[in-house]
Order: sequence, then structure tokens, then C-alpha cells
Amino acid sequence: MAAADPIPTEFDAARAESESLTERILQLREAYYGHDTTLASDAEYDAMVHRLQAIEAAWPQLAGQDSPTQTVGGAGIDSTLFDPVVHAERMYSLDNVFSTEEFAEWAAKVERDAGGPVAWLCELKIDGLAINLRYEHGALTTAATRGDGVTGEDVTENVLRVPGIPRRLDGEGHPALVEVRGEIYFPVAAFNALNAEQTEAGERVFANPRNAASGSLRQKAAASKSAKETDLMRRRLERLRMLVHGIGAWPDPPVASQSGVYELLRSWGLPTSPSYRVESSIDGAIAFIEHYGEHRHSVEHEIDGVVVKVDDLAMHERLGATSRAPRWAIAYKYPPEQVQTRLRGIEISIGRTGRATPFAVLEPIRVAGSVVRRATLHNQDVVREKGVLIGDIVVLRKAGDVIPEVLGPVVDLRDGSERAFEMPTQCPECGSALAPSKEGDVDLRCPNARACPAQVRGRIEHIGSRGALDIEGLGEVSAIALTRPHGPLDTEAGLFDLTIDDLLPIEVPRTAPVGAEGLGVESLGVETPYRKVVKQARKDSPVEYGPSAAAEELVAELAKAKEKDLWRLLVSLSIRHVGPVAARALATHFGSLEAIRAASAEALAAVDGVGPVIAEAIIEWFLVDWHVEIVDRWAASGVRWSIPGHPGPGAVDEAPTGPLAGLTVVVTGSIEGFTREEAEEAVLAAGAKSTGSVSKRTSAVVVGPGAGSKEAKAIELGIPIVPAERFAEFLERGTALLE
Repeated sequence: MAAADPIPTEFDAARAESESLTERILQLREAYYGHDTTLASDAEYDAMVHRLQAIEAAWPQLAGQDSPTQTVGGAGIDSTLFDPVVHAERMYSLDNVFSTEEFAEWAAKVERDAGGPVAWLCELKIDGLAINLRYEHGALTTAATRGDGVTGEDVTENVLRVPGIPRRLDGEGHPALVEVRGEIYFPVAAFNALNAEQTEAGERVFANPRNAASGSLRQKAAASKSAKETDLMRRRLERLRMLVHGIGAWPDPPVASQSGVYELLRSWGLPTSPSYRVESSIDGAIAFIEHYGEHRHSVEHEIDGVVVKVDDLAMHERLGATSRAPRWAIAYKYPPEQVQTRLRGIEISIGRTGRATPFAVLEPIRVAGSVVRRATLHNQDVVREKGVLIGDIVVLRKAGDVIPEVLGPVVDLRDGSERAFEMPTQCPECGSALAPSKEGDVDLRCPNARACPAQVRGRIEHIGSRGALDIEGLGEVSAIALTRPHGPLDTEAGLFDLTIDDLLPIEVPRTAPVGAEGLGVESLGVETPYRKVVKQARKDSPVEYGPSAAAEELVAELAKAKEKDLWRLLVSLSIRHVGPVAARALATHFGSLEAIRAASAEALAAVDGVGPVIAEAIIEWFLVDWHVEIVDRWAASGVRWSIPGHPGPGAVDEAPTGPLAGLTVVVTGSIEGFTREEAEEAVLAAGAKSTGSVSKRTSAVVVGPGAGSKEAKAIELGIPIVPAERFAEFLERGTALLE
């Protein structure tokens, strides 16, 4: 954690800052706990609290009993929607640490106070809504929110609709009174499905699962609600889940440890986390923290850290608590994956297919370990549905390696200077009029496919990608260099004709990513003909430049690419809808590009994995003269457009082999170590059919971070789910993993 700012040296300055921080923190708490609104990120809130703690440590007279550092949760319950419930035992909050050094220091102090080493119970910190369940003689009597720690809201009626929470405990010998504390949350898949439904219904989306859980649990049933509203409320509650993380009032528990409590609660039918572990040392607890820091997306719900507790219940009594937090537990907070930043503008990018995509230009901010400056907004309808205005403070999310996503605006922080986005009518690259490619399309496209610089760049970069020809050295920077004004390529047709002489005059544009190397001279901005003597920057002596390693490598890689598989060559042509799955099916069935070109739409559509939409796209593609020029020039350059030894269309009808033979697999979300195309190719190589939609015929769904409605659909249909971290094992073991 960064060091705190210097503590004010004058009491008046300290008091003024303390009052300002207190007012802001209480405002944020009221929004967070009372109105399901997030006015600041967790990191910003935590920083304010730590700053106030530092001031109060230096000036103890400023730490009043009503200070946010001495109190729990939101303000006292004043809602007219729900009746107040006084907890039998106070619900505390937790103090936070933000580094392993801070944690080790805290844990060492606990062990000193305890008189020696202790066992540490480590569990995941669920980003949800704290709940208190009161059971009397084994029957659930009330369920209440945390509130201010003393008094919460009675949400029993809604909690009874949450799956997995028993109305009556299993077994016998239940105490006369026990309070069970836990967290109500939305699984990630259910949260994504909920927001998709909100968008479809024209309702606002939730910024995060915690807000969604709070908003869903604090709905009030009313006779005035329509049948549709009542059904929506019911379905939202039925998507919620709960996990137990502690106990409150329990006069004399028959176990001696927190882990023992969990085992007993599990035997009573209460949902407990499968992810907790008891560690015998501080180093063991740190290893648990670091493991889930790297695998925080391997669980079904969002986590923002790890909670570490002394396992021995008797030691809880000995260590005690402050006015707001126990001394025997701490929350280790991971770096935030959801932050707030300003939307500076919305610009348009043109992709290789001509699609015009709005993207957010953001005030740079670090999230999930990297600085984010831009995020896609997909199309003008998405911009409108998200309700963002240029100048807004927006909520930004980035889970793992998933592309950053703008979730929505923080409406309460608007000052009136914000302005609406208007989709441009012309391509920002070539000036052509943007329009839908066909009636009913949401996306606007640039029709100047042959000459639009952005589309040519995008197609050349795609050719070099791992999902197409996988050409080392042909990436974003090279594509820019090859297609800039007066460069060697105006379309991809001449790609395989490139020579060293063509590449040496190329300079890397000044907008290239940091660290990029040129195809010719390595100095940015120097345009050097082949073996011409030039002066090196900041040196007087002349130096002779020959072919660069990058240029030689690209020419060699292009030569090798001429022999690549037919299906990869088909993907590289950027025919709409033709990805690895369809390309592989076409190549296997027809054996050559010549046979594919000669086939009718009906013959193409009859190939398994193709269908009429792809068939029509192929027919249309070959009707364009400059498309045919690409194929012909590549062939003249030595590109092999056929599978050697293939007997002809329809003659090859191989039964799939491999661990996944006969299965139909859907891949959704981010899979570590794979692009989407690579994951689908791995599924195909293992013998399965890869599809993009979940149905009753789907055999398994591979789910990674960022998965949405497909995961929810799989759960609904009872289709086996393979977590992303077990994808490699699934490819090797196949159906054995599903048993």
C-alpha cells in the first residue's frame, strides 16, 4: 500500500480534513448500503478511510464515537420498506490490509497477543451482501441485513426464496438460539444473465454483483406490482446464492474451532464454502492469499480478497474486538478490478470487415494490474443502453485478461457539463458514408472495403494472427508499416510477393507501440533505402544498413505460410462468418479452393458446420473482382490452395477421433493461454464439434472469466460445465472428466 500523505502539522488543518473526509465517507456509505449506488470505487473508499485513520492516530481527540472509523456499515435503519431487526449479537465489520507485509505484521501481533503460534482459517472474501440468519430450535425465524451492525432490515420473506437456505436445519440437537452469518451473492454467470435481461427490458444495468444482490434482496413485494414485475422479482431472488462465513449469538457451541463450526453447519444443511483452508503458519496463510490472487476467477462468484481468522474460538474471546472490528480476523484486499474513471470521449474505429465500433477514451487508470485507456462500446445502441455521456464518471471493469468493459455511468456525480454521443455518418479513415450492410443490421459499416486504410490494415494483421496463418512478425505494427502512404501494399493481394527490397524503405510510424521494431532500420523516423549509407542518430560516423532481422524473418515466414493448411488460408481471406470451424469443414469436404468456388450454395450449405448463411457469404465473396485478384495473385506467388492427395469433394468423410470424439462443445469467456479461435481449434483437434450456441445437443460448455448468458443457459439445461482452469485436462481426458 502506498504511504499515507504527510499528517497535517496544524490541528485546525487536521480537523478540517477530518470533517471533510467524515462527511464524504458517510455519504458513500449511505449510497452503498442504502441506495444500491456506488459513488466511488472500493479502492477510493478504502483510501479515504485509511487517511482518516492516520489523522485520528495523530490527533486522537478527533476520533469521536461517531467517526466512520469507529462504526460499522451504513447509517441506522430508517427504511419504511422493511421492519427493523435487532441482532442478538453485534455484526462487526473487518479491518483491511493491502499487502503481504501488512498482513504478516498484523498476524505477528496477533500471535504475540495470543502467547504463541495459532492456526489460521483462510477463506474467500465474497463481494456480496452480509446477512444474518436467526434459527430458534432449528427453525429459521428471521433473516436480516447487517445495517449498522446493531440493527438491520428484516428481509426474511425474500431470503426464503434464495435456493440453498434451509427453513429448518437438518439433524437434531439444535440450540435454542443460533445466529448464522453469511454472504448473499450473485454467481458471475447469473449476474451477467441478469444484466442482459435488464438491457433487453430497457432497464438500467447493475454496476456490480454486490449492488445487484442488494437491489434484489431489498425488493418489497406489493399488491400494486404487475404479474410481470412479480415474476421478475422472483426470478432475481432465485438466482441468488448464499455461503456461510461465521456465527453470531450461540451461547455454548459444541465445537472448539471456526473450522469445526463450518463442519457442523454443513451437517445441518447450511451452504458453506468449499474453498476455505486451515493453515498452521503465517507463511501458509500468505500462500493461500497469493494462490487466489492468481486464480480469483476460478470460483463461481466474485471475490475482492481473502479473510483470515484465528481458528480457535476461545482465542476469539481472549483477543476481543474494537468498537467496529474483531482483533482475531482481517480482510486482505486484492487490487481492484472495478474502478471509476472519467469518460473523456467516444471515438470510432474501423475493423477489417468495415464495422464501425465506438470505443471509450478514458482518463488512464490502473485496473487488474494494467493501465487502461480505452474500452470498446460495441455499437451506438450499446452506448445508448449503457446511458453514458461524454464527460461522465464511469464504472470500468476488467476481469483477468478480459477486454476492459464500461459498465455504466455514476449518474449522481454528473455536474451538467456532460454531453451525448452522436454516431458519425462518415468513416473517420476514408470519408465513405457509413451504413448498415443490410436492412435490420445494428452495426454501421464502411463500404469502401478495398481501399479503406483501416480495413486493409486489419485484414493484413488478421492474416498474420494465430487464428489464421500464424505468421511470425506480421502483427499490428507491421500491418501499419506495410500499408502506410507509399508503402508496398494497398491490399493484401501483394503480400506474398514482398521482397527484402520492398521492406527496407519502410519506417515504423511514430504511433507504433513502445518497444516495436521496424522492418527496415530500427530507428523511428529514419527512411533508409537498401544498403544506403546514413548517419546514425546522435553519432558522427557513418554506418551501413543491410537487411534487418525483422525484414528477413518476415520474408522467410511468408514463404513458409504458402504451405499452410487449406483451412487456415480460408480463414485468412476474411470471408464474413468463415472462422476456423467452418473453414476446417469446408477444407475437409472439398479439398481445394477450386472445388469450393465451383460449388453451389446448396452444396456448400450441406456441409456440416457451414449452413446457408455462411454458404451465401462465400458465394458473394467470390463475386467481387478484387477478392478474386487476391486468390489469383497468392496462387501465382506459390500459395498452395489444395490439400495434397485429397480425392475430391465429399470423398473424405472421416469419423472424428480423439478424447472428445462425438461431443459438441461450446467455449465461452476467457481461457488462459488461448485465444477464442485457438480454444475452438483445440476442441476440434481433440475430435469434438465446436459451436457458438448452447442447446440441448451441447455435450459440455467450457467456461472462463467473462462468460455470460451461455453459462447461465448451460446451468438451466443441466449441461456439464468445464472450468477454464481444467480445459487442458478436458482436452486430454475427454468424457472421463465429465463423469
